[in-house]
Amino acid sequence: MDVPLPHLDRPFDYLVPAALDAEAQPGVRVKVRFAGQLVDGWLLERAESSEHPKLAYLEKVVSPVPVLSPEVARLARAVADRYAGSLADVLRLAVPPRHARAEKAVTAEAPSADAPAPSDAPAPDGSSAPDGSSAPAPSTDALAPADAAARAEVDPRGWRDYPAGPALLRALTDGRPARAVWSALPGEDWADRYADAVAATVAGGRGAVVVVADARDLDRLDAALTAVLGAGRHVRLTAADGPARRYRAFLAARRGDVAVVIGTRAAMFAPVDRLGLVAIWDDGDDLHAEPRAPYPHARDVLLTRAHLGDAAALVGGYARSAEAQLLVETSWAREVVADRAVVRARTPALAPTGDDPQLARDPGAASARLPSLAWTSARDALRADLPVLVQVPRRGYVPSVACADCRAPARCPHCAGPLALPSAQGTPACRWCGRVTAAYACPECGGRRLRASVTGARRTAEELGRAFPGVPVRTSGREEVLATVPGGAGLVIATPGAEPVADGGYGAVLLLDSWALLTRADLRAGEEALRRWMAAAALARPGPAGGRVVVVADGALAPVQALLRWDSAWFAARELAERRELGFPPAVRMASVTGTAEAVADLLAGARLPGDAEVLGPVPADEGRERMLVRVPRSRAAALADALHAAAGQRSARKAADPVRLQVDPLVLF
Repeated sequence: MDVPLPHLDRPFDYLVPAALDAEAQPGVRVKVRFAGQLVDGWLLERAESSEHPKLAYLEKVVSPVPVLSPEVARLARAVADRYAGSLADVLRLAVPPRHARAEKAVTAEAPSADAPAPSDAPAPDGSSAPDGSSAPAPSTDALAPADAAARAEVDPRGWRDYPAGPALLRALTDGRPARAVWSALPGEDWADRYADAVAATVAGGRGAVVVVADARDLDRLDAALTAVLGAGRHVRLTAADGPARRYRAFLAARRGDVAVVIGTRAAMFAPVDRLGLVAIWDDGDDLHAEPRAPYPHARDVLLTRAHLGDAAALVGGYARSAEAQLLVETSWAREVVADRAVVRARTPALAPTGDDPQLARDPGAASARLPSLAWTSARDALRADLPVLVQVPRRGYVPSVACADCRAPARCPHCAGPLALPSAQGTPACRWCGRVTAAYACPECGGRRLRASVTGARRTAEELGRAFPGVPVRTSGREEVLATVPGGAGLVIATPGAEPVADGGYGAVLLLDSWALLTRADLRAGEEALRRWMAAAALARPGPAGGRVVVVADGALAPVQALLRWDSAWFAARELAERRELGFPPAVRMASVTGTAEAVADLLAGARLPGDAEVLGPVPADEGRERMLVRVPRSRAAALADALHAAAGQRSARKAADPVRLQVDPLVLF
């Protein structure tokens, strides 16, 4: 039932009246009477009898279309168990809301058969897989196996740059469950490589699900797949396309009309027949983390799906996350990387500004926002009629100001939020409550003059426009994200994740304000900084073609070293080793329990935690709440999730007033 109460997280038996016998098939949406109210639900299974002597009747079949496939139902149960959540919460993420008009436009057909039997191999997190088996799905036109000649036509193309690349495509064509962690080369057209992998999977008669972080990546992958597979061979599944279009795409996949589904995290549960490949691009992007309960991560959902359905898995990116490194080190996946000679040939010339040789030539490089090396690199690229990309971590004009006399941060007198300047002539305004503070006076020294403590993308564009007069300046950020820019001379100021692709590649890429990324109070600060830097640097031309990347940071820092060597695998292995030593995810399984102090204590007191569980905290959270952390070895992950879910069910059954938020392996711990 679609009821958000943990103590009701189990199937319920109902009688099916004779009038609804034909429509009440597994997978359909229904309405049932529960506790005097009419509630929504999904019909999971039909049975001849029940152990309960007295049952109520099914009230209504909302639609005869079986929207919930057996494979997705099993996956949803596994995801709920992994994240200490309820099946109903996962099913809300897996099955989009019904759109009656779109549903009526689709001719009803028989539901798809069950998915292939689960594999006996260990799951990605080391836990045991759920028991159960099912019959293979019958072939449809979209998934008809290709003959030997068609299979031989799958061209590895760019995968030849990676020694294991052609073997990966052969495994996909043969229907083998290959598991790969791919480190993309600079300048790599990742969308084309994913399209090749999907084409190989389809040639082998199986389907594919590919998840990307945002709409811009989705558009790029959409175009690549259309070029390789042809029009109408895949669908997009994303909430941004609107309810009707999203539901039509969902039904097309559920009916088996298409073999391939691509999308943002909304596509991670897409019902694809005979699933042969799950893939995710840039798994370190925080957009892959679902903000709604039970807060699953698209990468983990797809890996669980690959395990349950004995499908191949591809985790790719320019940078490698610690979670992807764990897959390699536990031999659940193999790495697909290029030889160092190929990496050197494809990498732009990379240089930091804070090492000793640069400081000797330019003593001000340690404190300058745009050191001479960065300025000359931009000037030389513009003179060569090449575009220049400037990555700035903060958006806006001046997102943070301070007192010009004592340097104390300027705060809103009403809510203590940070003050910001919207423009050169603008009045300071609070970034939290929006109140304008025209007559600001520093509470520390009484000063009324303000200075910029953090410079945003629009202020940077203004400054560089004055430094290079006559050069077109474009900005790409939250207000407007550019997909592409022309290849001539020009300046592009972009925030991380909004860097447009330049025709022919950038002549220079400047990575400014590195301190803003590296000094964040976050476990993943170094990993995230490297991921953003490599994504921007990958857009530059190769070094032999004049491409140059300048990072305004000390070259001795580990993330900077990984960038200079273009070796994210080394940094990911280092990060994973440090987290093992310190006891942080993904080396261990950690759960966050957030709520009022009384509610958190109540839940943990009622939880039968594993004997080797460590309870850490409390630490302050938002809105007067506190957070406790529970840490266990990965082998005890299932026991921890079961204990927390059972304790939440006990509190729900006795109608505890204060809610508690449970998150397993949250992105933010403190």
